[in-house]
Amino acid sequence: MDRFQEMQVFVRIADRHSFSLASDDLQIPRATVSNLIKRLEQRIGVRLLERTTRQVRLTHEGEAYYHRCVRLLADLEETESAFRDAPPKGLLRVNLQGTLAKHFVMPALGEFLALYPGITLHVGEDDRLIDLVREGVDCVLRAGALQDSSLIGRQVALMEQVTAGSPAYLKAYGVPRTLDDLQHHLAVDYVSSATGRPASLDFQVGKDVVARRLKARISVSGADLYTGAALSGLGLVQVPRYRIENELAEGGLRVVLPGNPPPSMPVSVLYPQNRQLSARVRVFAQWLAQRFEAASARGA
Repeated sequence: MDRFQEMQVFVRIADRHSFSLASDDLQIPRATVSNLIKRLEQRIGVRLLERTTRQVRLTHEGEAYYHRCVRLLADLEETESAFRDAPPKGLLRVNLQGTLAKHFVMPALGEFLALYPGITLHVGEDDRLIDLVREGVDCVLRAGALQDSSLIGRQVALMEQVTAGSPAYLKAYGVPRTLDDLQHHLAVDYVSSATGRPASLDFQVGKDVVARRLKARISVSGADLYTGAALSGLGLVQVPRYRIENELAEGGLRVVLPGNPPPSMPVSVLYPQNRQLSARVRVFAQWLAQRFEAASARGA
């Protein structure tokens, strides 16, 4: 068997902590995976993986071998692509934040697949922070500041944000004209998946950003729930403008404090820092950047 295939299988098992999941990811039989690892360990003369009934773990020697394999496999892929001038191919596993996927990515994903017919996509949807290595994901698309220091991010967009409330809410509590007026107002608390705590409302004042914590009678942990609570008159929210464009046009929500908007929200493609950026991830990130740039030019 090819030694690089053995390395590829070993790395996937180490990432997924499972022979079965590695077999599924690589689309090769479970018995072949086991035989490849057995042959690899026999050839180099050390045990690389500790198998238990619940999980698979790297040995000390396996940990060292793993990091070398990751670098070698990434170098091999890049070298072959450079000399063959070949388009990237293979399985690309991505995880997308739901509203970004719905609004910007999925409507044009056929375009990406037409550009790169050798790539097969596996797409998941999530707002939570995920363990890319453990869950076998190559990259994620997320909005907001980078929280996980084990990830590297490529920013692909900056989203305009607004503070908004429903007409019924503003009739009951008044339209705030200054930040001081907010002491009489309610917020819909959005509970961050990163911290488990409600996020503050942030406002630009000149070059500074001022955070305000308002009273809240409801907290939510989903983007659609957040918008829905605002539409129900339960408090002020801060969201990317694109997400509520229809509600603003139809009058279901109104922008307040336009002179002190929230800071723009970065949108980034994230991938593990211990991995060299693969050609598949690179072209996907480039395509996403072009996609968001085109949307911005259209005013989406």
